[in-house]
Amino acid sequence: MQPKIIVLDDDPTGSQTVHSCLMLTRWDVDTLRVGLADASPLFFVLTNTRAMDAEQAAAVTWEVCHNLKEALQGFDRLVLYVSRSDSTLRGHYPVETDVMARVLGPFDAHFLIPAFFEGGRFTVRGIHYVRVGDKAVPAHETEFAKDSVFGYQHSYLPAYVEEKTHGRIRADEVVHFPLEEIRAGATYDKLMALNDNACCVVDAERQEDLNMFADEVLSAVEHGKRFLFRSAASWLTALTRLPPQPVPAERMGQYVKPGRAGIVVVGSHVKKTTEQLKRLLREPGIVPVEVDVELLPERSESLLAQVVEKVRQIHAAGDTPVVYTSRTERQFPDTATRLRFGEQVSAFLMSVVHALPPTIGYIVSKGGITSNDMLSKGLQLAAARIVGQILPGCSVVLTPPDHPHLPDMPVVIFPGNVGDEDALATVYNRLRTST
Repeated sequence: MQPKIIVLDDDPTGSQTVHSCLMLTRWDVDTLRVGLADASPLFFVLTNTRAMDAEQAAAVTWEVCHNLKEALQGFDRLVLYVSRSDSTLRGHYPVETDVMARVLGPFDAHFLIPAFFEGGRFTVRGIHYVRVGDKAVPAHETEFAKDSVFGYQHSYLPAYVEEKTHGRIRADEVVHFPLEEIRAGATYDKLMALNDNACCVVDAERQEDLNMFADEVLSAVEHGKRFLFRSAASWLTALTRLPPQPVPAERMGQYVKPGRAGIVVVGSHVKKTTEQLKRLLREPGIVPVEVDVELLPERSESLLAQVVEKVRQIHAAGDTPVVYTSRTERQFPDTATRLRFGEQVSAFLMSVVHALPPTIGYIVSKGGITSNDMLSKGLQLAAARIVGQILPGCSVVLTPPDHPHLPDMPVVIFPGNVGDEDALATVYNRLRTST
Protein backbone atom coordinates (compact mmCIF):
# COMPACT_ATOMS: atom_id res chain seq x y z
CA MET A 1 0.00 0.00 0.00
CA GLN A 2 1.25 3.51 -0.85
CA PRO A 3 2.46 5.41 2.22
CA LYS A 4 0.48 8.38 3.50
CA ILE A 5 2.55 11.50 2.89
CA ILE A 6 2.16 14.25 5.49
CA VAL A 7 3.57 17.60 4.43
CA LEU A 8 4.29 20.40 6.88
CA ASP A 9 4.40 23.38 4.54
CA ASP A 10 5.94 26.66 5.67
CA ASP A 11 3.69 28.51 3.21
CA PRO A 12 0.87 27.24 0.96
CA THR A 13 2.86 26.99 -2.27
CA GLY A 14 4.12 23.43 -1.79
CA SER A 15 0.96 22.12 -3.44
CA GLN A 16 2.14 23.58 -6.74
CA THR A 17 2.81 20.23 -8.44
CA VAL A 18 -0.07 18.08 -7.12
CA HIS A 19 -3.86 18.04 -7.09
CA SER A 20 -7.00 16.47 -5.56
CA CYS A 21 -5.65 16.66 -2.01
CA LEU A 22 -6.40 18.67 1.11
CA MET A 23 -4.60 21.67 2.56
CA LEU A 24 -5.27 22.12 6.27
CA THR A 25 -4.87 25.53 7.87
CA ARG A 26 -5.47 24.13 11.37
CA TRP A 27 -3.73 21.28 13.13
CA ASP A 28 -5.91 20.22 16.02
CA VAL A 29 -6.15 16.44 16.32
CA ASP A 30 -9.63 16.18 14.77
CA THR A 31 -8.64 18.24 11.70
CA LEU A 32 -5.48 16.17 11.23
CA ARG A 33 -7.60 13.01 11.31
CA VAL A 34 -9.66 14.46 8.45
CA GLY A 35 -6.44 14.65 6.42
CA LEU A 36 -5.44 11.12 7.38
CA ALA A 37 -8.85 9.74 6.39
CA ASP A 38 -8.92 11.51 3.02
CA ALA A 39 -8.54 9.30 -0.05
CA SER A 40 -5.59 11.24 -1.46
CA PRO A 41 -2.13 9.81 -0.77
CA LEU A 42 -1.01 13.12 0.75
CA PHE A 43 -2.19 16.19 2.61
CA PHE A 44 -0.63 19.50 3.60
CA VAL A 45 -0.57 21.25 6.96
CA LEU A 46 0.00 24.96 6.36
CA THR A 47 2.17 26.14 9.24
CA ASN A 48 3.15 29.54 7.73
CA THR A 49 6.42 29.32 9.66
CA ARG A 50 8.36 31.22 7.00
CA ALA A 51 6.55 34.32 8.27
CA MET A 52 7.76 33.67 11.85
CA ASP A 53 11.00 33.93 13.74
CA ALA A 54 12.91 30.76 14.56
CA GLU A 55 11.48 30.42 18.07
CA GLN A 56 7.89 30.72 16.85
CA ALA A 57 8.59 28.32 13.98
CA ALA A 58 9.94 25.72 16.39
CA ALA A 59 6.92 26.09 18.69
CA VAL A 60 4.39 25.71 15.87
CA THR A 61 6.24 22.74 14.38
CA TRP A 62 6.36 21.06 17.79
CA GLU A 63 2.61 21.57 18.25
CA VAL A 64 1.78 20.12 14.83
CA CYS A 65 4.04 17.10 15.39
CA HIS A 66 2.70 16.47 18.90
CA ASN A 67 -0.88 16.50 17.60
CA LEU A 68 0.10 14.29 14.68
CA LYS A 69 1.44 11.64 17.06
CA GLU A 70 -1.96 11.55 18.76
CA ALA A 71 -3.92 11.60 15.49
CA LEU A 72 -1.83 8.71 14.13
CA GLN A 73 -2.70 6.35 16.98
CA GLY A 74 -4.33 3.34 15.36
CA PHE A 75 -3.38 4.46 11.84
CA ASP A 76 -2.24 1.33 10.02
CA ARG A 77 -0.34 2.68 6.99
CA LEU A 78 3.27 3.65 6.50
CA VAL A 79 3.76 7.39 6.88
CA LEU A 80 6.31 9.67 5.22
CA TYR A 81 7.00 13.14 6.60
CA VAL A 82 8.01 16.08 4.44
CA SER A 83 9.09 19.52 5.62
CA ARG A 84 8.24 21.47 2.46
CA SER A 85 10.00 24.78 2.03
CA ASP A 86 11.38 27.18 -0.53
CA SER A 87 13.20 26.01 -3.67
CA THR A 88 15.55 28.98 -3.33
CA LEU A 89 16.78 27.74 0.07
CA ARG A 90 14.96 30.25 2.27
CA GLY A 91 13.29 28.99 5.43
CA HIS A 92 13.90 27.71 8.94
CA TYR A 93 16.36 24.91 8.30
CA PRO A 94 17.42 23.09 10.45
CA VAL A 95 14.95 24.39 13.06
CA GLU A 96 11.92 22.60 11.63
CA THR A 97 13.58 19.31 10.75
CA ASP A 98 15.26 19.22 14.16
CA VAL A 99 11.88 19.50 15.89
CA MET A 100 10.31 16.92 13.59
CA ALA A 101 13.17 14.51 14.31
CA ARG A 102 12.79 14.98 18.07
CA VAL A 103 9.03 14.48 18.14
CA LEU A 104 8.38 12.09 15.24
CA GLY A 105 11.73 10.30 15.05
CA PRO A 106 14.08 8.63 15.30
CA PHE A 107 14.94 8.80 11.61
CA ASP A 108 17.74 7.05 9.77
CA ALA A 109 18.33 10.15 7.62
CA HIS A 110 16.97 13.48 6.53
CA PHE A 111 17.27 14.61 2.91
CA LEU A 112 17.58 18.07 1.36
CA ILE A 113 15.85 18.00 -2.05
CA PRO A 114 15.23 21.64 -3.09
CA ALA A 115 14.68 20.98 -6.83
CA PHE A 116 11.56 22.56 -8.34
CA PHE A 117 11.68 22.11 -12.09
CA GLU A 118 8.57 24.13 -12.94
CA GLY A 119 10.29 27.10 -11.34
CA GLY A 120 13.70 26.47 -12.92
CA ARG A 121 15.42 25.18 -9.75
CA PHE A 122 17.71 22.13 -9.97
CA THR A 123 20.76 20.57 -8.29
CA VAL A 124 23.87 19.21 -10.03
CA ARG A 125 27.08 18.00 -8.33
CA GLY A 126 25.62 19.20 -5.06
CA ILE A 127 25.24 22.79 -6.30
CA HIS A 128 21.73 24.24 -6.35
CA TYR A 129 20.86 26.48 -9.31
CA VAL A 130 18.11 28.98 -10.08
CA ARG A 131 17.29 29.60 -13.74
CA VAL A 132 17.19 33.34 -14.43
CA GLY A 133 16.17 33.97 -18.02
CA ASP A 134 18.33 31.61 -20.10
CA LYS A 135 21.06 31.33 -17.46
CA ALA A 136 21.50 28.84 -14.63
CA VAL A 137 22.72 30.88 -11.66
CA PRO A 138 24.07 29.34 -8.42
CA ALA A 139 21.47 30.10 -5.79
CA HIS A 140 23.84 32.10 -3.58
CA GLU A 141 24.30 34.61 -6.43
CA THR A 142 20.57 35.40 -6.68
CA GLU A 143 18.44 37.97 -4.85
CA PHE A 144 17.01 35.18 -2.70
CA ALA A 145 20.35 34.60 -0.97
CA LYS A 146 20.28 38.22 0.19
CA ASP A 147 16.99 37.75 2.05
CA SER A 148 17.22 39.76 5.28
CA VAL A 149 15.82 36.85 7.33
CA PHE A 150 17.00 33.73 5.49
CA GLY A 151 20.11 34.86 3.64
CA TYR A 152 22.97 32.45 2.94
CA GLN A 153 26.41 32.31 1.31
CA HIS A 154 26.61 28.83 -0.23
CA SER A 155 24.92 27.07 -3.17
CA TYR A 156 26.91 23.88 -2.64
CA LEU A 157 24.42 22.10 -0.43
CA PRO A 158 26.86 20.38 1.97
CA ALA A 159 28.41 23.81 2.67
CA TYR A 160 24.90 25.29 3.00
CA VAL A 161 24.13 22.65 5.65
CA GLU A 162 27.31 23.47 7.56
CA GLU A 163 26.48 27.19 7.36
CA LYS A 164 22.88 26.78 8.54
CA THR A 165 23.70 24.31 11.34
CA HIS A 166 26.59 26.56 12.49
CA GLY A 167 29.02 23.67 12.07
CA ARG A 168 26.99 21.06 13.95
CA ILE A 169 26.86 19.10 10.69
CA ARG A 170 30.10 19.53 8.77
CA ALA A 171 30.08 19.64 4.98
CA ASP A 172 32.29 16.54 4.77
CA GLU A 173 29.74 14.59 6.87
CA VAL A 174 26.89 15.21 4.43
CA VAL A 175 25.99 12.22 2.25
CA HIS A 176 25.67 13.18 -1.42
CA PHE A 177 23.46 11.31 -3.91
CA PRO A 178 24.88 12.35 -7.32
CA LEU A 179 23.08 12.13 -10.65
CA GLU A 180 25.30 9.27 -11.83
CA GLU A 181 24.14 7.01 -9.00
CA ILE A 182 20.50 8.06 -9.27
CA ARG A 183 20.28 7.52 -13.04
CA ALA A 184 22.01 4.15 -12.72
CA GLY A 185 19.41 3.04 -10.16
CA ALA A 186 22.27 2.37 -7.77
CA THR A 187 21.16 4.07 -4.56
CA TYR A 188 19.28 1.33 -2.67
CA ASP A 189 22.26 -0.12 -0.78
CA LYS A 190 23.44 3.38 0.11
CA LEU A 191 19.96 4.22 1.43
CA MET A 192 19.80 1.06 3.52
CA ALA A 193 23.18 1.87 5.11
CA LEU A 194 22.03 5.27 6.44
CA ASN A 195 21.47 5.66 10.17
CA ASP A 196 21.42 8.12 13.08
CA ASN A 197 19.59 10.86 11.12
CA ALA A 198 22.36 11.24 8.57
CA CYS A 199 22.12 14.43 6.53
CA CYS A 200 21.82 13.80 2.78
CA VAL A 201 21.64 16.04 -0.29
CA VAL A 202 20.18 14.89 -3.59
CA ASP A 203 21.02 15.91 -7.15
CA ALA A 204 18.12 16.33 -9.58
CA GLU A 205 18.22 17.94 -13.00
CA ARG A 206 14.80 16.81 -14.25
CA GLN A 207 11.68 15.18 -12.87
CA GLU A 208 12.75 11.72 -14.05
CA ASP A 209 15.75 11.90 -11.69
CA LEU A 210 13.51 12.34 -8.67
CA ASN A 211 11.09 9.70 -9.93
CA MET A 212 13.91 7.15 -10.07
CA PHE A 213 15.21 8.18 -6.66
CA ALA A 214 11.71 7.98 -5.17
CA ASP A 215 11.40 4.36 -6.33
CA GLU A 216 14.57 3.47 -4.42
CA VAL A 217 13.50 5.48 -1.36
CA LEU A 218 10.06 3.83 -1.22
CA SER A 219 11.69 0.42 -1.51
CA ALA A 220 14.01 1.24 1.40
CA VAL A 221 11.05 2.51 3.46
CA GLU A 222 9.14 -0.72 2.79
CA HIS A 223 12.16 -2.55 4.19
CA GLY A 224 12.12 -0.62 7.44
CA LYS A 225 14.09 2.59 6.90
CA ARG A 226 12.66 5.80 8.39
CA PHE A 227 13.39 8.97 6.45
CA LEU A 228 12.52 12.66 6.78
CA PHE A 229 12.55 15.04 3.82
CA ARG A 230 13.22 18.77 3.54
CA SER A 231 12.15 19.50 0.00
CA ALA A 232 10.58 21.75 -2.56
CA ALA A 233 7.48 20.71 -4.52
CA SER A 234 8.95 18.45 -7.23
CA TRP A 235 9.82 15.76 -4.68
CA LEU A 236 6.10 15.45 -3.89
CA THR A 237 5.41 14.81 -7.58
CA ALA A 238 7.90 11.95 -7.47
CA LEU A 239 6.49 10.41 -4.28
CA THR A 240 2.80 10.56 -5.23
CA ARG A 241 2.77 9.84 -9.01
CA LEU A 242 -0.73 11.30 -9.38
CA PRO A 243 -2.63 11.01 -12.68
CA PRO A 244 -3.28 14.19 -14.74
CA GLN A 245 -5.41 16.81 -13.00
CA PRO A 246 -9.18 16.67 -13.71
CA VAL A 247 -9.39 20.05 -15.48
CA PRO A 248 -6.51 21.16 -17.76
CA ALA A 249 -4.73 24.39 -16.85
CA GLU A 250 -6.00 26.35 -19.84
CA ARG A 251 -9.63 25.52 -18.92
CA MET A 252 -9.52 26.53 -15.24
CA GLY A 253 -11.89 29.39 -16.06
CA GLN A 254 -14.74 26.89 -15.92
CA TYR A 255 -14.54 27.00 -12.12
CA VAL A 256 -15.52 30.71 -12.19
CA LYS A 257 -19.26 31.42 -12.01
CA PRO A 258 -20.33 32.94 -15.36
CA GLY A 259 -20.24 36.71 -15.60
CA ARG A 260 -18.24 37.28 -12.42
CA ALA A 261 -15.04 39.31 -12.40
CA GLY A 262 -12.38 38.57 -9.80
CA ILE A 263 -9.70 40.29 -7.77
CA VAL A 264 -5.90 40.02 -7.69
CA VAL A 265 -4.12 40.57 -4.36
CA VAL A 266 -0.33 41.05 -4.52
CA GLY A 267 1.77 40.99 -1.37
CA SER A 268 5.07 39.55 -2.62
CA HIS A 269 7.92 42.05 -3.14
CA VAL A 270 10.45 39.97 -5.07
CA LYS A 271 11.66 41.37 -8.38
CA LYS A 272 9.85 38.71 -10.42
CA THR A 273 6.50 39.64 -8.85
CA THR A 274 7.03 43.34 -9.58
CA GLU A 275 7.77 42.55 -13.24
CA GLN A 276 4.66 40.37 -13.49
CA LEU A 277 2.55 43.05 -11.83
CA LYS A 278 3.68 45.71 -14.32
CA ARG A 279 2.75 43.38 -17.18
CA LEU A 280 -0.67 42.57 -15.68
CA LEU A 281 -1.55 46.23 -15.27
CA ARG A 282 -1.44 46.62 -19.07
CA GLU A 283 -4.28 44.12 -19.56
CA PRO A 284 -7.81 45.31 -20.49
CA GLY A 285 -10.30 45.28 -17.63
CA ILE A 286 -7.57 45.64 -14.99
CA VAL A 287 -7.67 48.57 -12.56
CA PRO A 288 -4.77 49.17 -10.11
CA VAL A 289 -5.35 49.81 -6.40
CA GLU A 290 -2.03 50.59 -4.73
CA VAL A 291 -1.69 50.29 -0.95
CA ASP A 292 0.90 52.73 0.37
CA VAL A 293 2.54 50.69 3.12
CA GLU A 294 4.23 53.83 4.46
CA LEU A 295 0.82 54.71 5.93
CA LEU A 296 0.70 51.50 7.97
CA PRO A 297 -0.11 50.96 10.74
CA GLU A 298 -0.80 54.55 11.81
CA ARG A 299 -3.46 55.29 9.17
CA SER A 300 -4.76 51.77 8.62
CA GLU A 301 -8.42 52.59 9.26
CA SER A 302 -8.79 55.45 6.77
CA LEU A 303 -6.63 53.67 4.18
CA LEU A 304 -8.73 50.52 4.48
CA ALA A 305 -11.94 52.47 3.91
CA GLN A 306 -10.46 54.02 0.75
CA VAL A 307 -9.22 50.71 -0.65
CA VAL A 308 -12.46 48.85 0.07
CA GLU A 309 -14.51 51.56 -1.63
CA LYS A 310 -12.24 51.52 -4.70
CA VAL A 311 -12.53 47.74 -4.94
CA ARG A 312 -16.32 47.93 -4.65
CA GLN A 313 -16.57 50.55 -7.41
CA ILE A 314 -14.23 48.70 -9.76
CA HIS A 315 -16.08 45.42 -9.27
CA ALA A 316 -19.47 47.09 -9.75
CA ALA A 317 -18.22 48.36 -13.12
CA GLY A 318 -17.37 44.80 -14.16
CA ASP A 319 -13.61 45.29 -14.01
CA THR A 320 -10.91 43.49 -12.01
CA PRO A 321 -9.16 45.36 -9.18
CA VAL A 322 -5.51 44.57 -8.54
CA VAL A 323 -4.72 45.40 -4.92
CA TYR A 324 -0.97 45.59 -4.43
CA THR A 325 1.43 46.93 -1.86
CA SER A 326 3.74 49.78 -2.83
CA ARG A 327 6.92 48.39 -4.37
CA THR A 328 9.57 50.26 -2.37
CA GLU A 329 11.46 47.98 -0.02
CA ARG A 330 11.52 49.35 3.53
CA GLN A 331 14.56 48.98 5.74
CA PHE A 332 14.22 47.66 9.29
CA PRO A 333 16.56 47.69 12.28
CA ASP A 334 16.20 43.96 12.89
CA THR A 335 14.48 40.78 11.74
CA ALA A 336 11.77 40.89 14.39
CA THR A 337 10.68 44.36 13.29
CA ARG A 338 10.59 43.30 9.66
CA LEU A 339 8.47 40.22 10.42
CA ARG A 340 6.09 42.26 12.60
CA PHE A 341 5.60 44.81 9.83
CA GLY A 342 4.96 42.00 7.36
CA GLU A 343 2.21 40.73 9.64
CA GLN A 344 0.64 44.21 9.73
CA VAL A 345 0.66 44.49 5.94
CA SER A 346 -0.84 41.02 5.51
CA ALA A 347 -3.51 41.77 8.13
CA PHE A 348 -4.45 44.88 6.15
CA LEU A 349 -4.81 42.90 2.93
CA MET A 350 -6.96 40.31 4.71
CA SER A 351 -9.24 43.10 5.96
CA VAL A 352 -9.78 43.99 2.31
CA VAL A 353 -10.69 40.35 1.61
CA HIS A 354 -13.19 40.33 4.47
CA ALA A 355 -15.00 43.23 2.79
CA LEU A 356 -15.15 41.73 -0.71
CA PRO A 357 -18.54 41.74 -2.44
CA PRO A 358 -20.19 38.28 -2.48
CA THR A 359 -20.29 38.44 -6.29
CA ILE A 360 -16.49 38.20 -6.62
CA GLY A 361 -15.77 35.36 -9.04
CA TYR A 362 -12.23 34.41 -8.10
CA ILE A 363 -9.17 35.51 -6.16
CA VAL A 364 -5.56 35.44 -7.35
CA SER A 365 -3.26 35.59 -4.33
CA LYS A 366 0.33 36.50 -5.18
CA GLY A 367 2.97 35.60 -2.61
CA GLY A 368 3.43 32.70 -0.18
CA ILE A 369 2.73 34.45 3.10
CA THR A 370 -0.11 36.42 1.51
CA SER A 371 -1.63 33.17 0.26
CA ASN A 372 -1.36 31.44 3.62
CA ASP A 373 -3.17 34.32 5.29
CA MET A 374 -5.68 34.39 2.43
CA LEU A 375 -6.77 30.83 3.16
CA SER A 376 -6.52 30.79 6.95
CA LYS A 377 -7.51 34.37 7.85
CA GLY A 378 -9.00 36.09 4.83
CA LEU A 379 -11.30 33.20 3.87
CA GLN A 380 -11.12 31.49 7.29
CA LEU A 381 -10.87 27.98 5.87
CA ALA A 382 -9.99 25.00 8.04
CA ALA A 383 -9.35 22.97 4.88
CA ALA A 384 -9.42 23.48 1.13
CA ARG A 385 -9.04 21.05 -1.75
CA ILE A 386 -6.46 21.62 -4.46
CA VAL A 387 -7.96 20.99 -7.90
CA GLY A 388 -4.76 21.47 -9.88
CA GLN A 389 -2.44 24.04 -11.44
CA ILE A 390 -3.46 26.91 -13.68
CA LEU A 391 0.21 27.42 -14.58
CA PRO A 392 3.23 25.32 -13.66
CA GLY A 393 3.78 26.05 -9.97
CA CYS A 394 0.46 27.86 -9.41
CA SER A 395 -2.25 25.90 -7.61
CA VAL A 396 -6.00 26.44 -7.66
CA VAL A 397 -8.10 25.61 -4.61
CA LEU A 398 -11.87 25.80 -4.28
CA THR A 399 -13.67 27.23 -1.28
CA PRO A 400 -16.22 24.74 0.10
CA PRO A 401 -19.85 24.94 -1.05
CA ASP A 402 -20.96 25.89 2.46
CA HIS A 403 -18.58 28.85 2.78
CA PRO A 404 -20.66 31.64 4.38
CA HIS A 405 -19.44 34.43 2.10
CA LEU A 406 -17.72 33.12 -1.05
CA PRO A 407 -18.79 29.49 -1.75
CA ASP A 408 -17.38 27.34 -4.57
CA MET A 409 -14.91 30.03 -5.55
CA PRO A 410 -11.50 29.34 -7.11
CA VAL A 411 -8.47 30.81 -5.37
CA VAL A 412 -5.11 30.83 -7.17
CA ILE A 413 -2.09 30.30 -4.92
CA PHE A 414 0.66 32.06 -6.87
CA PRO A 415 4.18 32.00 -5.33
CA GLY A 416 6.14 35.20 -5.51
CA ASN A 417 9.16 33.65 -7.24
CA VAL A 418 7.42 31.57 -9.95
CA GLY A 419 6.63 32.24 -13.60
CA ASP A 420 7.86 34.44 -16.44
CA GLU A 421 6.95 38.08 -16.99
CA ASP A 422 3.60 37.15 -18.59
CA ALA A 423 2.55 34.62 -15.94
CA LEU A 424 0.21 36.79 -13.89
CA ALA A 425 -1.46 38.12 -17.04
CA THR A 426 -1.86 34.56 -18.32
CA VAL A 427 -3.63 33.50 -15.13
CA TYR A 428 -5.94 36.51 -15.34
CA ASN A 429 -6.85 35.75 -18.95
CA ARG A 430 -7.52 32.08 -18.24
CA LEU A 431 -9.89 32.96 -15.40
CA ARG A 432 -11.75 35.77 -17.13
CA THR A 433 -12.78 33.57 -20.06
CA SER A 434 -16.06 32.89 -18.23
CA THR A 435 -16.90 36.57 -17.75
